[in-house]
Amino acid sequence: MTASVTIDFISDVVCPWCALGATALEQAIENVAGEVSVELTFKPFELNPDMPVEGENAVEHLMRKYGRSAEEVAAGKAMQIARGEAIGFKFDLEKRTHFYNTFDAHRLLLWALQEGRQVALKRALLRAYFAAGQNPSDHQTLVFLAAETGLDAERAGEMLASGAFANEVRELEVFYRERGINSVPAMVLNGRHLVSGSQSVEYYEQMLRQMAQAPAEA
Repeated sequence: MTASVTIDFISDVVCPWCALGATALEQAIENVAGEVSVELTFKPFELNPDMPVEGENAVEHLMRKYGRSAEEVAAGKAMQIARGEAIGFKFDLEKRTHFYNTFDAHRLLLWALQEGRQVALKRALLRAYFAAGQNPSDHQTLVFLAAETGLDAERAGEMLASGAFANEVRELEVFYRERGINSVPAMVLNGRHLVSGSQSVEYYEQMLRQMAQAPAEA
């Protein structure tokens, strides 16, 4: 019998470590297919909930928010690019010029979950931002990405215009912050085990196998 594991992956679509963690996790899930059945759900977290519509220059934002020098920002980018290359995720951080507000992207992701296409949309959003520098707060971009992943473009546009899922996003963000999750990526396995940070494919494989065995051991 195939064991089951549920994963709530808390992340933001403009978080490079979230992109790395999600990519590594998806590869781990593929590697344990047949042994472990995984139900993966992406949950919202905004790194910059007060980010204005026009966004902020990426280098200036990182320097201001984290007190880094331009050289430290460049070194961090190089590390992310190398980590991405190792697992097949492409970063083009010259195109990623700005950080943007991601609230509407999170609303769209919750709608996509309801439609059964959330994982595909999350993957598309990460690629669009980190490899193509697209703006995840722009409704036209969001509708295009929704259609690209098999969702109905007209319904996606209507959902975004309506303000639907706004309360759900805010409630989930409060829920996780109240439980001490203040940085991402973070994931909650089977509703009770927390794993923080971006880990390797091998780490996630081991984690999934251990979680699959835990109920039987208990």
